[in-house]
Amino acid sequence: MHDLPSLIDVHHHAIPPAYAKSLGNRVAIPGVDYPTWSPEESLEVMDRNGIGTAVLSITAPGVTFLDDDADPAAARRMARTVNEYFAGLIEAHPDRFGAFAVLPLSDPAAAKDELGYAIDELKLDGAGVLTSYRGRYLGDPAFEPVLAELADRGVPVHVHPGTPPARDLATFDLPPSLYEFTFETTRTVASLLFNGVLDRQPHLKMIVSHAGGTLPFLAKRLTYGPTIGSYLADRAPADVIATLRRLYYDIAMSANEFSLPALQKLADPERILYGSDFPFMPAAHTAENTAGFAEYDGWSEKDRVAVGRSNALSLFPRLTRS
Repeated sequence: MHDLPSLIDVHHHAIPPAYAKSLGNRVAIPGVDYPTWSPEESLEVMDRNGIGTAVLSITAPGVTFLDDDADPAAARRMARTVNEYFAGLIEAHPDRFGAFAVLPLSDPAAAKDELGYAIDELKLDGAGVLTSYRGRYLGDPAFEPVLAELADRGVPVHVHPGTPPARDLATFDLPPSLYEFTFETTRTVASLLFNGVLDRQPHLKMIVSHAGGTLPFLAKRLTYGPTIGSYLADRAPADVIATLRRLYYDIAMSANEFSLPALQKLADPERILYGSDFPFMPAAHTAENTAGFAEYDGWSEKDRVAVGRSNALSLFPRLTRS
């Protein structure tokens, strides 16, 4: 076991009380046992695993479960409620918690408004978005104004997968988070690549979940777009691999001997970040993932400090005092 830095966990979920109450008995993620959560539970798990600070986020379905509410402003109000809760939690525990603002991205104009409030007024640390909204992935032109503002502001954005928008989930009777989430991350990054968004927004600080889903395995394959379909010649990035290497990758559910070598081939250590996926993965998994991170022999000790802490500090300078 290597000596670890005080870790910064960039993939750590929260379930604010008002959010849980609004979600009610809705199925958040099919087949997934929805956990309980409290700040105290997070702090206990953090303390047991050497996690100094957790940057909190809302997992799927974000506030999209309110998109079809009779009140068209319901999702916007819930985003505001969650973000203000996060701000209060940070005020109470400034060295232990950061937060990604939840954005009601189904309505891009509302998302831009909430981004401004969350960053300028609440002083949250970044923004959290899902891989798709109403069947549209992040490469859809409707979302680029929000991504462009994130890039212009230098605000990190964490991309979390959600349930696929067009999928017969009964086919295998398996939770989509077991395997489909990894494909959703790949789908949304492919849409960003081949719609030119990542090249038009080269300064976008985008963190993709779970070691990039299947991106490390498919990175070379994605370079063959124009070979497979000549119509993609004008849409493909000039250098697919270099564009993928500009992304950041968290290692939630991925600090193991299968995932890390593939990710390491694609991403420099400066672009990899520690993540736990607590509480949607239980405390025992946080210990397992942390041990996998600590024991992985593909990194130097300098790399391990970068992945565990210093890369996050470069993205979230407020946390330098944690």
